[in-house]
Amino acid sequence: MSVRRRKDGRWQIDIVVWRGKERIRIRRAAYARNRSEALEREREERAKLEAGAPLESAIPLFRHFAKEFLDTYAVTNNKPSEVETKRTTMRLHLNPEFGGFRLHEIGPLEIERFKAKQIVKGLNPKTINNHLTVLRRMLAVACEWKKLAYVPHVRWLRVPAPEFDFLTFEEAARLVAGADAAWRAMILLALRTGLRQGELLGLKWDDIDLVAGRLMVRRSAVRGVVGTPKNGKSREIPLSDDAIAILRPLSSRFPGRLVFCHEDARMLTKGDCKHPLWRACRKAGLRQVGWHVLRHTFASHLAMRGVALKAIQELLGHSTMEMTMRYAHLSPDVRRDAVRLLDGPPTAPPIVQDTIGARSGEK
Repeated sequence: MSVRRRKDGRWQIDIVVWRGKERIRIRRAAYARNRSEALEREREERAKLEAGAPLESAIPLFRHFAKEFLDTYAVTNNKPSEVETKRTTMRLHLNPEFGGFRLHEIGPLEIERFKAKQIVKGLNPKTINNHLTVLRRMLAVACEWKKLAYVPHVRWLRVPAPEFDFLTFEEAARLVAGADAAWRAMILLALRTGLRQGELLGLKWDDIDLVAGRLMVRRSAVRGVVGTPKNGKSREIPLSDDAIAILRPLSSRFPGRLVFCHEDARMLTKGDCKHPLWRACRKAGLRQVGWHVLRHTFASHLAMRGVALKAIQELLGHSTMEMTMRYAHLSPDVRRDAVRLLDGPPTAPPIVQDTIGARSGEK
C-alpha cells in the first residue's frame, strides 16, 4: 500500500523506486487532510525520486550548505564587497531562520513566514527583498549542484519607487564654497562627474587626462578593497572646465597614485570622508547630505539642462535605463518632444513604400 493512516491520525506515504539496480524505499509522514491529498503527496514524491531527486539523507542542512555556497560560489563569482554582504545577510538573517532546515524543507510557506518575521522586526521591503535574493540564489546554486530537486517560488515584496535628494544649482555652488580647502576638489569633482564614492576613493592620476579633459573610471574601492566599478565596466567622463581648473594644481602631488588620499598616500575610507562633507553643509547652511546625493545632483542637473537620458545613463555607468529613468521627470523637454512627434504628416515607413512601388511595377 502506497499510503496508510497511522494510529496518531497522520497519513504516511510508502514509496519504492529503482535506480538502476538500487532499490530505494521512502517511508514518512505526509501532511494531508484526507486520503486523496495523501495520494497526491505520494505521487509528487515518487515523481521527484524517479526524476533523480537526491534522497533526504543526502540533502544538506541549510547552515552547512550556506558555508559551502559562500566559500565556493560567492568567492569566485562576486566582488569582495558583495561576498561580505552575503556573509552578513547569512549570519544575521538567513541562518537564524533556516539554519536547522534541510534544503528541501524550505518551501513557499517557510519563506512567507520569514518575510512576516522580518516585517515585524521593522525591516523595509527593499532590505527584505535583498535577503530573499541571497536565499533564492543559494537555493538555485544548490539545484545546479544536484543538492536540491527544484527551487521554491519566491514572492517578492512590493517596493515603493525610490526617492532621492539632490542639490539645486545654487545649493551646489554654496556647498563647494563652504568646503574645506583640502576637500573642495573632491566635492567639486563628485558634483561634476557623478562618480560613486568608491570610484572617487579608487581614482588615480593615471585615470585623468587634463589636456584632453577626460577621466576614466576603472576601479572602485569598497571597505579598503579595490575592484572594478559597480557594473564591472570602465567608462569615460568628460571633465568640465572648473573640474580641470581645480585638479591642475594638485596633479603633481602624487603622480601615479591616488587622486584623493592621506598625505602619506594611504587610501581614504568612507569614515574619513563623512565629516568633511557634513562640515561643508553646515558652513553652507544646507541640510546634511551624503556623498551619493552629489551623484544624484550631477544627474539631476544634466536632466534639467536637457541632456538626453541615454547620455546620462552612460555617464553614470547604469547597466539599465530603468535606473536612469528616475531623473526623467526633471527633463523639461521629454514629454513635449514626445508629443511633437505627432505634429508631422503621416508617412509610410520606407520599406512599406518600396514594397508598394515594387508591386505596382510588377503589374
